[in-house]
Amino acid sequence: MFGVAFGFTAWKARAIEKQFPNIGTLTDVGGYRMNALHIPAGPAADLPPLVFIHGASGNLRDQEATFLRPLMGRAEMLFVDRPGHGYSERGGPENAFPDGQAAAIAKLMSAYGIEKAIIVAHSFGGAIAASFALFHPDRTLGTVFLSPATHPWPGGIDWHYRLTSTPVIGWLFSHTLVMPAGLTMLDGATQSVFSPNKRRERYVDEGAPALVLRPDTFRYNAEDVANLLDYVTRISPRYTEIKTPAIIITGNQDKIVLANIHSVGLKHDIRNSELIWVKGLGHKPDYVATDLAIAAIEKLAGHDRDLEGLARLVEARLARADTGDR
Repeated sequence: MFGVAFGFTAWKARAIEKQFPNIGTLTDVGGYRMNALHIPAGPAADLPPLVFIHGASGNLRDQEATFLRPLMGRAEMLFVDRPGHGYSERGGPENAFPDGQAAAIAKLMSAYGIEKAIIVAHSFGGAIAASFALFHPDRTLGTVFLSPATHPWPGGIDWHYRLTSTPVIGWLFSHTLVMPAGLTMLDGATQSVFSPNKRRERYVDEGAPALVLRPDTFRYNAEDVANLLDYVTRISPRYTEIKTPAIIITGNQDKIVLANIHSVGLKHDIRNSELIWVKGLGHKPDYVATDLAIAAIEKLAGHDRDLEGLARLVEARLARADTGDR
């Protein structure tokens, strides 16, 4: 039985990679390679460079699928596979923590000649973006936090993260049971991440969340999540040192992270910050409120944008979707 499960996992992992091949480029950042999709700015670009950081269980396609098309030509863009995710190599033990991943992204920016950028981060990526702004302020023009996870929270983490991050047992679990169980749960799990909002119809194909089911990636993802609580407990008191501007967009219906802890905490800690609440919004403002997220980018770039007014328009749109009105 073990052999069958192991063989199925190995076969399916190769099939997933064939279905979702690497759309980025691997770049050496000092002994290991980081993967990213780099999009040059157009001749009429009106925005500074943008760096996109995905959340837990994600990869660069998650942000590319929603931001690339509407921002094409307006800015130089770097969609990053975090260390150990997508097609990026893991690197050293420091990359199991947000500050290590922030440093890796800074090295990758240097490889592409990007001196400074607006950092756009979703969910778990928020902890990395906060660490980036804290430890690399000279590389940060501003930060857009989308439903971020950045502060200590009650209740710990789900059991499968802790199990998978355990030596030996976690290796066996990720190489045998994760793949068949994950494939069965993938549709429902992705819908729950968007809930109460409707998941984008082609999200499972466009965002390629199945890539996280590959054994090594699943274990690195679990390791990241298992380390996060202790890390933010230690580092979040230093967020008050962040001087660069930040905009935080969060929904009052987010069931994945506790906005009253994380988003409110960021607003409290970062003096030069703005918190935008959206009623009826769940955990995916990057998809459900893309226009609002782009307006936040534009505001950090110096454009005049009424984010509160746009948030009310998003709320009205969500209300119409809930009632079935067009």
